[in-house]
Amino acid sequence: MPAIEVGRLCVKLRGREAGRKCVIVDIIDDNFVLITGPKDVSGVKRRRANINHIEVLPYKIDIQPGASDEEVKKALEQAGLLDFMRERVKVELKPGLI
Repeated sequence: MPAIEVGRLCVKLRGREAGRKCVIVDIIDDNFVLITGPKDVSGVKRRRANINHIEVLPYKIDIQPGASDEEVKKALEQAGLLDFMRERVKVELKPGLI
């Protein structure tokens, strides 16, 4: 599994945004990260997320910690990942979590 680091793409596994892709913008502590879609790209608002509620993807973009949504969108365009970010993922719940 790739490391949790700034610029790493991930998928939300829980909540109303489950199945949507997002980018880690900052690391808050051992359990929480700051993520964003940005909202106009994948529909994920900038918010704090538990690391147990995201699944890290092998893709990474080059952004600074705390980057704005505009900077994240620009980095996604340069990496050619905008269409990839707009796709949704079907999230399967594990039997113990229902």
